[in-house]
Order: sequence, then C-alpha cells, then structure tokens
Amino acid sequence: MPKVDPEHGPLVPMLLVLTLVTGLVDAVSYLELGHVFVANMTGNVVFLGFALAGAPGLSAPASLAALGAFLLGALAGGHLARHLPGHRGHLLTAAVAAQAVLVAASTVLAATVGHDSEPARYTLIGLLAVAMGGQNAVVRALKVPDLTTTVLTMTITAFAADRTGLRRVASAAWMFAGALLGAVLVLHVDVSVALALALVLLVAVAALTQCAARPVPAPAWTERR
Repeated sequence: MPKVDPEHGPLVPMLLVLTLVTGLVDAVSYLELGHVFVANMTGNVVFLGFALAGAPGLSAPASLAALGAFLLGALAGGHLARHLPGHRGHLLTAAVAAQAVLVAASTVLAATVGHDSEPARYTLIGLLAVAMGGQNAVVRALKVPDLTTTVLTMTITAFAADRTGLRRVASAAWMFAGALLGAVLVLHVDVSVALALALVLLVAVAALTQCAARPVPAPAWTERR
C-alpha cells in the first residue's frame, strides 16, 4: 500500500479499501444478479448493447436498472459533496456511512429473502448501484489522483504510458483482490457473506476516517480545487 502522504493523508489507504469493496460488490452483482455490474457502468453500457442485440444470458432491464440507480446515487453523492465543502474527511465519513446503510440493507435482504426472485434481484441491484454511484461521485470530489475506486481503464493506461505510479498499481491490485475474494465467497460460501464483508470494510473506513478527521484540520483534509 502506498504510504500516507502529506497532500492526501489517510485518504489514500481509505480509497484503496473502497476499491476493494468495488471488486466485492461487482463480483456479487455479476455472478449472482444476472450478469450486471453495480459499479462499472462502462460494462453495463456494453452489456446493454449486447442484450438488445439478443446475446444470451444478458438482461437489458437489469443493465438499465443498474444504470438508473447508479445515476441516482451519483446525484446524491454530488449533492452531499456540495453541502459538505472544505473538509474532505468529513465528506468521506458521511458518504461511506450512507453507503454502509445501503449495503447493510442489501446484506439483510440477501440473508433473509435471497436473490433468486425478480423483486429481490432488482432490489439488490438498485441498492448496490445507488451505493456505488454515491461512492463514485464523492471520490471524484475528493480529487485524489489515480484513485477513482471504480474505473481502471485510464489508470492502467496512464501507468503503461508514463511507466510511473505506485498508486496506480495499488488501485488495480486492490480491485483485483476484491473481485477475487468476492468471487470466492459468492461461489463457495454465500452472497450475504460477501456483502457482509463489504459492509464491515465500509464501517471500518467511516470509523477510521472520522477518528483521523477529529483533530485540527490538516492540509491533507483541505478541499482540492
């Protein structure tokens, strides 16, 4: 993991954990909710095109539901970022706490109702996509370079083109780790366990960020313009 730096402080490790969460929830959604992503909207746009062309195993309504829910989450995350300016730690704490509530609801639903029925499946897609849309919008407002937590195409391209950037490598590695761990849990344990792990990580990020942000604001927490 890249070291804590004076410019972004604890934000770097916190965002890497959120990148791990992204891999976890996308493993759940792709493997168990009908070949749809709740964090990677590029994939959903491509899947939508495939589904409309008649490709088997893909669902246009599921891709549209994920896209719509992600958009709602991004709108909410943008609204939160505009109303909590100036201190990036407070913004991240509030955003991740809200995200944790949505993932908690998803965990309870998966554990009690399951995910096989259409209503349960679409509810899970909606809750998780809203959570990830909010995460994406808030991370964008935090402005930590090379750590989007959800999209790796440009990060990998920049690493290959510039041949520098430990943070870029770490971002890809943590996404891979999250996807691998999520797939193992989904395929060999249970969906609710994978979601519960994502919830634990989110709660930890919210708690640790809140504790780190309590002292007098440091330069690392200052809003970046």
